[in-house]
Amino acid sequence: AVAQQLQVHIVPHTHDDVGWLKTVDQYYYGANNSIQNAGVQYILDTVIRELSKDDEKTFIYVEMAFFTRWWNEQDDKTQQLVKTLVNNKQLEFVNAGWCMNDEASTDYNSIIDQMSLGLRFVSDTFGPQARPRVAWHIDPFGHSAEQAALFAKMGYDGFFFARIDYADKNLRGSTRNLELVWRGSQNLGSAVDMFTGVLYYGYGPPPGFCFDVGCDDQPIMDDTTLFDYNVKLRVEQFLSAVWYQWIHYQTTDVMLTFGSDFQFEDAHQNFKNIDKLIKYVNEDGRVHAFYSTPSRYIDAVHAANKTWTLKTDDFFPYADYPNSYWTGYFTSRPALKGYTRVCNNILQACKQLEAIHDGFPGQTQSSLDLQMAMGIDQHHDAVSGTSKQHVAYDYAERLHIGQVECEVLMGHALSDLAAKDGSPPLDLQFCEYLNISFCPSSETDTFNVIIYNPLAVDYGKLFEIGRVFSFPVIGNSFDVYDGQGNPVEAQVVPIAQTQQVVTDANYLIYIQPKGDIPPIGFKTYFIRPTSNVRHTSARPTKVYQHRNGDKDFSIANAVLSLTFDGVTGRLKSMTNIASDVTASVDQQFMWWNASDGNNVNSSQASGAYIFRPNGTAPFPINPGNIATVTIAIGDLLQEVRQVFSPWVTQTIRLYSNTPWPYVTFEYTIGPIPKSDGLGKEVISRFTTDLASNQTFYTDANGREMQTRIRNYRPTWTLNVTEPVAGNYYPVNSRIYIKEPSSSRQFTVLTDRTQGGSSLNDGQVELMVHRCLLYDDARGVGEPLCEPGDTGQGLVVRGTHVVILDSAANSALIHRAIGESLLVGPMFAFVPSANSYSDYSSSYNTEYYGLVFEVPLQVHLLTLQWIEINKLLIRVENKFELDEYGFGKAVNVSLDMFAAFKVIAATELVLGGNAALSSVQRLQWNIQGVQGGKQPTYNPVQGPDFVATLEPMDIRTFEIQVVPTPK
Repeated sequence: AVAQQLQVHIVPHTHDDVGWLKTVDQYYYGANNSIQNAGVQYILDTVIRELSKDDEKTFIYVEMAFFTRWWNEQDDKTQQLVKTLVNNKQLEFVNAGWCMNDEASTDYNSIIDQMSLGLRFVSDTFGPQARPRVAWHIDPFGHSAEQAALFAKMGYDGFFFARIDYADKNLRGSTRNLELVWRGSQNLGSAVDMFTGVLYYGYGPPPGFCFDVGCDDQPIMDDTTLFDYNVKLRVEQFLSAVWYQWIHYQTTDVMLTFGSDFQFEDAHQNFKNIDKLIKYVNEDGRVHAFYSTPSRYIDAVHAANKTWTLKTDDFFPYADYPNSYWTGYFTSRPALKGYTRVCNNILQACKQLEAIHDGFPGQTQSSLDLQMAMGIDQHHDAVSGTSKQHVAYDYAERLHIGQVECEVLMGHALSDLAAKDGSPPLDLQFCEYLNISFCPSSETDTFNVIIYNPLAVDYGKLFEIGRVFSFPVIGNSFDVYDGQGNPVEAQVVPIAQTQQVVTDANYLIYIQPKGDIPPIGFKTYFIRPTSNVRHTSARPTKVYQHRNGDKDFSIANAVLSLTFDGVTGRLKSMTNIASDVTASVDQQFMWWNASDGNNVNSSQASGAYIFRPNGTAPFPINPGNIATVTIAIGDLLQEVRQVFSPWVTQTIRLYSNTPWPYVTFEYTIGPIPKSDGLGKEVISRFTTDLASNQTFYTDANGREMQTRIRNYRPTWTLNVTEPVAGNYYPVNSRIYIKEPSSSRQFTVLTDRTQGGSSLNDGQVELMVHRCLLYDDARGVGEPLCEPGDTGQGLVVRGTHVVILDSAANSALIHRAIGESLLVGPMFAFVPSANSYSDYSSSYNTEYYGLVFEVPLQVHLLTLQWIEINKLLIRVENKFELDEYGFGKAVNVSLDMFAAFKVIAATELVLGGNAALSSVQRLQWNIQGVQGGKQPTYNPVQGPDFVATLEPMDIRTFEIQVVPTPK
């Protein structure tokens, strides 16, 4: 029985994928309708027209990538009308990022950027009263704790979504816990508590009440003279749906979404039927129905003053049926995932140099093209790898256009910083294919390279990584000099035949700078060929073939020793010499046979979304997984080159001059063979002797670590139907296992998002590539097996960084290396035959972008130009609470830059769209737990502009600056 009348909030909406089955342009214009009938411009045209006729009607909109395009096409009269609708709260922006981003495949930097791009458009165009209060992720396939924490930092009051595990949803529904409070950060605690709701009917209307042009449900036929008059029947059906939803929730407010993918293209048809439904339901009187929005709903729920359960884990992995785990997309389209990470790196450097230059007034170059391309690429069918192939090409093309634009901008900025008075600009060039050892700018007789460091710390001094940089060259005899004309230690390494894809280069030159690359600065290095082979600064490399069957062999530096099995050629053990930590480690490549959907348990196939292997034992690449091994030994680095098959090779690389116990595994996979008719999901598996007690740890979007326990969920009893896929989780940047004593920790860092797990104690595995022969019936409508540039299959090259140490020592190492993998150096090449003295007389060979060193814990997350003398800056503490000596509060001054002086600072919410002081988030009652609190910060003001950063905190500021005299 209902103690009081139910209040039914009807929320008209459309869900507009920023690319999926069609490209973003095709979706906007309504092109290529043979694939899907969808045209976003018509949705917005007709919705605005209908809202203007009736001030009771409401509508919500999400994707600013579409809305901004439509907005820019409107005349002044229409724009003023839209502003009126926004002010009247009829048109409400929810979420309002550039897209509705994926939560598994995205890193936090890119999430913040795409949200900020959309949110700042809303605030700049419609004012503070339009600030979105509700996060709306109705379609992403599982939900990240970090995403919830970021939304809280952006000032949202609530977070709604539709997809959670079927068993979790059933239990929550039966206990009326489909709404809860989610604490997404254990470091920030109650300050980021977020009211969270799971939509009962997905994100569509109640069953039987889809009134869109593409639906078959019956309209409201209210002419009593008609034989098909159905008002009474439809009211009863609607009330039944309302009551059935209500019994799974706590309050007497019920929110029903009306709309779905690309619906409301004919808004009149939708609204006319909803109008009738509301009229006749209210005449019946048993419930009260009305047009509403998510913010109105959340205010009503808050006013009910209920007490809610608390959730502290996440909503991964997602399964919609017992044999259908959506864990394949963690790896799908690995090249796009890798390129996305590369473009984020470029974007951060590009925005920094644009800010240092105080923009480029009067010039066409800006970072905006890449910002928008990256915003689109964070969409939950883009970087996730779940679009059609032609759409994936479109995403990559947009990224490349933005990349080229940013390279031009960075070239101008670096040239301006380098050029002394009266010197002509430098012709700086960038190499986009260094990952495949191809760079025309370095494959010349002589060149200079400017290395720009986009981190706020020196690579060497603070991180102690012993950073080594490499470029392809033709020839094996070179001298290398730094900006003062001093010789630089270097090594020339022959390129393995398996890696010579498109290049004429036959060697890589590795250089290790003396001193450091300045933070937010650069240094210049001079590479010159020489005929004096015996007296070059670039030392040669000894290369020899290992004969399988010989005794075990090892490579080592001062801190780490690796032993390889003489028979298999695979890694056998690792020893951290400095910490006296040893572990047996067997690394090998294997493949899961993808289900084709034809077995006794289920008809579910592996596909772009879903990972479903045919069994619980993967197959070796070759019988015995034996590798042919070549060993390369030099002064700077040592390599073990493994060939498992023509389509699986790997180079294990150990650097000499580093105090840290890490080793890199650079793998090349593909084209994956499919002539045997078997889909393959390729993994790199590390098997160690660590007693990991069923527990492993994965990061959330590159930040906080999440505890995972095999075959276990913290909030319900798991029915283990898929023992492999059901234990896979997204790995954005790292995964590790450790022993309960914490004496040994084995960590693997990734250069892109991958699916990962620990299926047995002591094991870590990461899925690196997929080629599937069947569709998984989740909408994309084609198998995922990318053709690559030759049409024979995609070849992917990526890197894993492996650390062996105690848990106490590992945190510093994986945090630092993880940061450098996210934001690495930029290389700008100068074709030059000038001597060092001639070049340095006309150009600065180094630039120091900071006036002081920032603390080790601090990461400069954002430095972005807004307008002349106004910048956006974000600083974060990258360590977790009590993370072995580093997880504590730290102070940093915002007035750290050499190019300008800060004269004023206003703290903003994380999205950069509102002053922090103007946002008061709703607080909620939590069962057995003290409720949330507003974060309190001391004012950041002159003359020092010092900000305190708690562990894992990010603070955002808009700063006013004046240029520093040169």
